[in-house]
Amino acid sequence: MRKQLTETPLGQGNKVERFTSSGFILAAIGSSVGLGNMWKFPYITGLYGGAAFFLLFIVCLILVGLPILLAEMTIGRGGRGNAASSFSNLASDKNWKWLGFLMVLTAFLIMAYYGVVAGWTLQYTVDSLSGALSKPGMDFEKQFFDFAGGYWPLFWQLVVMVICGIVVGKGISGGIEKFNKYLIPGFLIILLILMFRALTLPGAAAGVEFFLKPDFSVLTGESALIALGHAFFSLSLGMGCMLTYGSYVQKEQSLGKATVAIGIGDLGYALIAGLIIFPTVFSYGIESDKGVGLAFMALPAAFSQMPLGTVFGGLFFLLLAIAALTSAVSILEVPVAYAMSAWKWSRKKAAAIISAVCYVIGIPAALSVGGVLTDWTPFGKNVFDWFDFTTAYVLMPLGGLVVTLFTGYAWKRAGEEAGLTGFWYRAWMFSLRYIAPVLILAVLLYSIFVKPV
Repeated sequence: MRKQLTETPLGQGNKVERFTSSGFILAAIGSSVGLGNMWKFPYITGLYGGAAFFLLFIVCLILVGLPILLAEMTIGRGGRGNAASSFSNLASDKNWKWLGFLMVLTAFLIMAYYGVVAGWTLQYTVDSLSGALSKPGMDFEKQFFDFAGGYWPLFWQLVVMVICGIVVGKGISGGIEKFNKYLIPGFLIILLILMFRALTLPGAAAGVEFFLKPDFSVLTGESALIALGHAFFSLSLGMGCMLTYGSYVQKEQSLGKATVAIGIGDLGYALIAGLIIFPTVFSYGIESDKGVGLAFMALPAAFSQMPLGTVFGGLFFLLLAIAALTSAVSILEVPVAYAMSAWKWSRKKAAAIISAVCYVIGIPAALSVGGVLTDWTPFGKNVFDWFDFTTAYVLMPLGGLVVTLFTGYAWKRAGEEAGLTGFWYRAWMFSLRYIAPVLILAVLLYSIFVKPV
């Protein structure tokens, strides 16, 4: 094993950058509270068992999600490199670098299509606040596909990539940390306002009961695998975000406490998201198993019937937009950090070029949801679905598997860097060596061979 590094190998002319302690926590929470918990979590909870699924998600988060989260941050801080070089900085076997590069590729591909969905949230924020989504008798499903089938998504995708490129180009303290420092408190305020409004709607109690009163008879083996996959997705694991952020963490920062704080933030966000969405849809008689269309088709219908629905609908999509942008910034930082180190680019150059390339690659994804590429479905999926499936259900689990095997078996000083000893070190190693790899493989095999989504 190599001696652990204390400086980040950056591109020519780039200085070593570090988060402040509070800045790191906010940035990491900003990464984890992306669209996953407000867009994806409610609809899979509705599909796979409500409260029982939510409890299963919590178990998966604790047993697998948090140990891998700690492992990613530990590798980043110990290796002081990008998502690829951190592995080779810590191990004598250079092949780990190529396995780490898999995470860089994953983040790059996710950014290409994530910008499309983030762009949708910006359009819907504008439409909600302007009253365009409050017309009587409006067909919201048709409205969504009319919008997605045009060329406005390309404009909003460009806006997202420009914002993220500027923030990442300004660096860690001047860009990412400051961005999250302003947005996360505002995000929390909007979240609580929407929760209070949802809980005071007529008939909201039925939605709360569905979300918080478990019926374990509805759970299946499929529910367990979906819950595990979402615990992984919601913490931004397997794509190098937390590993890259970990490389900017001060040595004095307790990674164990940071892991707990991020886990609480992620879980709290999921809880409040459920307490917003399920009372709202139950109050207005909307089915909770609407799938991916829940946020962009079903909820606008509810807001259109709600007193001051224009305001609350606008706040909801503004919330989605903030969540999307804070998460997108962390995703973009992964390939940018790689380019700075591997190709000696300046931060601004790396941010500009990679943002532009992600935008171009994401165009086919944007045009395949109701647009001109909708009917092109190689092997049964359109371009957008292939981006989602390949990254979320194949590459991210593979990245997580690399992290567990490296930390559990290849890197002998992981416990020292993580600051764990005794019982907590043994429990962490047990999860990384025996629990997490088996469950990740189960999710991977299920996704590919049993029920491709």
